[in-house]
Amino acid sequence: MKHPIFLLLAILISLTVKAQNFKYAFVTDTHVGSSTGEEDLNQTVADINALKDIDFVIITGDITEMGTNSELKLAKNIFSKLNKPYHIIPGNHDTGWSESGGVNFIKEFGNDKFTFDHNGYRFIACASGPYVRMSDGHIPRDATVWLDSVLKTTPKNMPIVFANHYPLDNSLDNWYEATDLLKKYNIQYAICGHGHNNHSYNFEGIEATMGRSNLRAKDSVGGYNIVSMTRDSVFFQTKKPMQDILSVWRKIALKTFINDDKKYDRPDFKINNKYPAAKEAWSYHSNANVVNTPTYASNNVIFGNSLGLVEAINKNSGKKVWTFSTKGAIYSSPVAVNGTVILGSGDGTIYALNAKTGKEIWHKETSNSVLGSPIVNREQVYIGGSDNTFRALDIKTGKEIWAFKEVEGSIVGKPLLYQGKIIFGSWGRHLYALDMNSGNLLWKWNNGQTNRMFSPAMVTPVAYQGIVYIAAPDRYLTAIDVNSGNTLWRNKEASVRESIGQSADSTLIYGKTMQDEIVAYKAQAQDPGVLWRYNVGFGYEHIPSMLIEKDGKVFFGTKNGVVYAVDPKQQSTVWAHKIDNSMINTVNVIDSKNIIASTMDGKVVWIKTK
Repeated sequence: MKHPIFLLLAILISLTVKAQNFKYAFVTDTHVGSSTGEEDLNQTVADINALKDIDFVIITGDITEMGTNSELKLAKNIFSKLNKPYHIIPGNHDTGWSESGGVNFIKEFGNDKFTFDHNGYRFIACASGPYVRMSDGHIPRDATVWLDSVLKTTPKNMPIVFANHYPLDNSLDNWYEATDLLKKYNIQYAICGHGHNNHSYNFEGIEATMGRSNLRAKDSVGGYNIVSMTRDSVFFQTKKPMQDILSVWRKIALKTFINDDKKYDRPDFKINNKYPAAKEAWSYHSNANVVNTPTYASNNVIFGNSLGLVEAINKNSGKKVWTFSTKGAIYSSPVAVNGTVILGSGDGTIYALNAKTGKEIWHKETSNSVLGSPIVNREQVYIGGSDNTFRALDIKTGKEIWAFKEVEGSIVGKPLLYQGKIIFGSWGRHLYALDMNSGNLLWKWNNGQTNRMFSPAMVTPVAYQGIVYIAAPDRYLTAIDVNSGNTLWRNKEASVRESIGQSADSTLIYGKTMQDEIVAYKAQAQDPGVLWRYNVGFGYEHIPSMLIEKDGKVFFGTKNGVVYAVDPKQQSTVWAHKIDNSMINTVNVIDSKNIIASTMDGKVVWIKTK
């Protein structure tokens, strides 16, 4: 008798809850830092404050234009003027170019995800990447773990509203992780931003609504949506500041969600059957994103994750050996030298750890996040940070040897040591060359673009016979004289974006194009044109994952989780292996038969081949 009574009680509670009408404001894509972002958001906040029947506000990402600390602070100051509770998540503009690796978003707003209950509904929202690198949209690994835990504590009949910056489709590389979880519960609808237009969606049976950007664009004023919840329906209406609310443009029926159990498209791993010679000796799944290249030292594979945890995995067993906690997300690829591992953290600190035990040897504090990757030479380690500074430190003590403090923008890439110079890029539009002994500026170069998004920030320079080669987001392969910083040539015929490499003898420059191909150029002072092209068939591609040649093979990863080994002489695929469906970082090639690879979704694997 107890079960029917409880069921009847649940139904009565559900009906009572849905009878309580309420409204909320749905704001998205405010882009504070763009030309009208600040003014448009101030107008919207004032407009919402004048409305008496709004219970709360939800803001679904792209809060800022470039994710800078100053833009985040400004946005927080504006939102603090709201006289109603607000709930906020970041979008790709807040994370992809973030100078703090997302750390300062959390500092300003308290979290990068949220859940709360209102009138019987549970609202749940996850953060969105990519983080610090160009890639597809991605719900962070720690957020999907958190989402699963929140849903497990949610009654099966409780109505749920889900918010994310991206639509729940394949613009997110792991969309299916969210939809598969949500469809097990009473999901009512989802809301998102990103597309800057009001738009109706249905994601595998989940009704969804994209909201317009708060920016005015070609209009004289911005705008947002008023969402009205009634007993059996939800209505969306556009509201422009200081103007009457517009007619309902979207209506969704509120009812118990029924999973249709249809089969929907999911990532395809058939390529692993085609190339059975490549196997995972072991696979480890971290609880957060891994957006760096693991190092290998003292028989351990060592890397950091986006929750600030450094993890060491035993090379033979694939089991965790030790961990070390920092206080900020880690996007710095660690370097190992003489049993010491060095890396930067979003908490503004450079750490040196014992590679065998994980015990701290020394640390160096800075005034902002350290997202750049270190490189070592003899007794010195070189690393750049988001405090507009590039440093040389003593490997044994962490003592600062010199600091160049005139970098425009944050440093997120890996530098090159070449002919007594250290060369690196930043999100401030420039590539820099410093004297490696003194830290004095020798030259700086830019590609003529005023937009910071085209900066040579994620480039990993290579060099040969006095020439430095890079590929920035402007899709040119560029050759620069290492002594003068003058441009020798720029070639765009292959649309290479941020991903290049170098042959073992340094005479060829490899590039990964934005569609299917890898290409090769002769390393020379005159534009050589493309020497050869090979259609690998990886599809559309835009992630910064370098090409590494070793033992006659070129290794690289793609945005959809596949590691390739290619024979550059035969221009043929030796093997390919799909790990998951997210971005592969630059791989660590131990030798042609042993490769360490990591993915944005937090998987770290040791691939062995015959």
